[in-house]
Amino acid sequence: MSFKHLFILQPKPWVGEGIITLNMVEEQLNFLTKWQVNEADFAGKIQSVQELQISGISENMRNELTFYDFTEGKFSVEMENLNIGRVVGKGVYDDKLIAWEFRENDLNFEGFETYHLQKDGSYIMHAEYVTSDQFRTQIEGKLYLPPESKDNKTEG
Repeated sequence: MSFKHLFILQPKPWVGEGIITLNMVEEQLNFLTKWQVNEADFAGKIQSVQELQISGISENMRNELTFYDFTEGKFSVEMENLNIGRVVGKGVYDDKLIAWEFRENDLNFEGFETYHLQKDGSYIMHAEYVTSDQFRTQIEGKLYLPPESKDNKTEG
């Protein structure tokens, strides 16, 4: 049985939650996330904004991600945020997985994110990032369409 991904590939809002583990504080923090994914532009680029609200941290984290150059099973991704600047990575996808990684860049920042499609249309996500000073972040969570956007989804 194969699925068509809604995440990233269709303009929908996504919400999620989970746990972030930071090695510097040896503490697990709950987080909430919101994704706003826009429609692809004339060049096939998909702009999206991911906001993270981490418990105990007053400032929301904001990542702007652009997905582009989709070919069979592959794509490119660019991420920009205030803390790290702009970084470009590579992504892969199949019927059950969307994933991307950032490696070998000038920012001494690398990591990956994986999104595994579940039968109910949600995703189990896992991410790990590390910086040059060995600041390591692990993220485990679930991403899903908010109830109001499930009701009006198109049949296909």
